[in-house]
Amino acid sequence: MERLWNGWRLAVEDGVGSDGMPHANVAREDGKSLFEAIEQSGRPDEETYIVWRGADTFAILNVFPYTSGHLMVLPKMAVAAVDDLDDHVFAELWFGVRSALVAVKTAFGPDGTNVGLNEGVAGGGSIPDHLHVHVVPRWRADTNFMTSTANTRLLPVPLSDTWRLIREAWPETVVPDLSQ
Repeated sequence: MERLWNGWRLAVEDGVGSDGMPHANVAREDGKSLFEAIEQSGRPDEETYIVWRGADTFAILNVFPYTSGHLMVLPKMAVAAVDDLDDHVFAELWFGVRSALVAVKTAFGPDGTNVGLNEGVAGGGSIPDHLHVHVVPRWRADTNFMTSTANTRLLPVPLSDTWRLIREAWPETVVPDLSQ
């Protein structure tokens, strides 16, 4: 059996994404979740990889993506579960997910998409204190099955290019007034 070793995730230094390029290395502080610290850091969106901001939610690239174009939509304030969201934030979150799907499909032309969220550690949440919805483009000839066999992912587009492509493709729609 041949082996292809890839220890990039273990050897990655702080502030370096899966493409080996720097990204905003924002530390948790004052009881904030990682995502709250990133969103409130005041750093430019091209450093934090935030692609969209709503009133109470935002979308950000996953810096360790399953595929190019993998992003997450989440509330600005950390909550652990969907039922912790008020009605307005819940509606804006799913509006953001729909917009993310439009942007991913426009920017990358995938054959399909995965949308999902994981609640709690047992549910698979890697950051269980801050609910986030994953939007992942998929292709029929997807090569990222290798993750399960060789701990390797093939990412043909650098995060900085992915950020630009998604941002440019994000729909110009305005989140409707959901308070009525």
